[in-house]
Amino acid sequence: MHAQAPITQDVLTLPRRTSEGPLNLVGLTRAGLKEALLAADTPQKQVNMRVNQVWQWIYEKGVREFDLMTNLAKPYRATLKEHLVIEVPEVITKQVSDDGTRKYLMRVDGGHEVETVYIPEEDRGTLCISSQVGCTLTCSFCHTGTQRLVRNLTASEIVGQILVVRDDLGEWPIPGAPRRETRLLSNIVLMGMGEPLYNFENVRDAMKIAMDPAGISLSRRRITLSTSGVVPEIAKTAEEIGCLLAVSFHATTDEVRDRLVPINKKWNIQALLEALRVYPKLSNSERITFEYVMLKDVNDTDADARRLIKLIQGIPVKINLIPFNEWPGAPYQRSDWKRIKAFADIIYKAGYASPIRTPRGEDIMAACGQLKSASEKIRKSAQKVQRSGVSEA
Repeated sequence: MHAQAPITQDVLTLPRRTSEGPLNLVGLTRAGLKEALLAADTPQKQVNMRVNQVWQWIYEKGVREFDLMTNLAKPYRATLKEHLVIEVPEVITKQVSDDGTRKYLMRVDGGHEVETVYIPEEDRGTLCISSQVGCTLTCSFCHTGTQRLVRNLTASEIVGQILVVRDDLGEWPIPGAPRRETRLLSNIVLMGMGEPLYNFENVRDAMKIAMDPAGISLSRRRITLSTSGVVPEIAKTAEEIGCLLAVSFHATTDEVRDRLVPINKKWNIQALLEALRVYPKLSNSERITFEYVMLKDVNDTDADARRLIKLIQGIPVKINLIPFNEWPGAPYQRSDWKRIKAFADIIYKAGYASPIRTPRGEDIMAACGQLKSASEKIRKSAQKVQRSGVSEA
């Protein structure tokens, strides 16, 4: 087994505020919010009530201005405005696919950018959120992996993505209006930019906020965290978050997985499977989703399918087969549909669910594995033009 060295990257997370700036309440846990309100001269005997009130204004009603918190006295609201802010990431661009998928490019602290994707379905809507600016894993089939890691996102920036999209969907309750039967944003998947388990504490705090029944109020079974295999953090995820787990598996031998998912060189298939066997019991989850991108002549043979069946024996799983979403300069091709179907049939006949994911948002580069800050390419192009002394005209 590998030694369990510290593997989170909190040193790369920006502080919540600068020394001269006000404190942002978005992303604070309830305990953190209590401390913030006490520091803003909230009387000790009132603080628990005030925490509940402010929490509901932010996460249940979507309010960003203290002046609109009408059950707080005006002098108290003025005091809060002096010390605190309620801020979310800024939307730079929004693209809407032909299939209704929405991709947002958001600016966070430091001028950095991340992408967030909303995927509508007939009876639900799934939000794919990012946990890091860039990514450190360099998975060879993933466009995001070609963008260097800049830093972790704070809990504020992770939760902020949810709040921004609820704004855009118009999903905050309207006073006096009947409650919607179906939620537009009903599911969260941590499958955007970055490796969530390399930013564990911020992801955990953000998901605790999303699950809080007095606010966004999503069930832990409506949240799926996807990891490439950060083995030491998998048990912690079960114990401290308890959400559903998805694993970017993508290969049935260490030789191939080392190439596709380089983290496999640190925690190989055997080590990963050992951690996954105990996850359903620790988290009280029904099953784990294995994500398997279908790459032509790389990992899509009948032999691969049969090896996969042997590897997952004893683990309650669903195999999500993902047709490769191509991007400019990608070193792979999507497996032929006939090959994907044959692979799925072998798995299905062995008794496992093997749905083939329908690509969504490909026309706006919003599909799985395609996320990358579009402005990065634009910025580099502009810098190249400046260096050459040629004007854009």
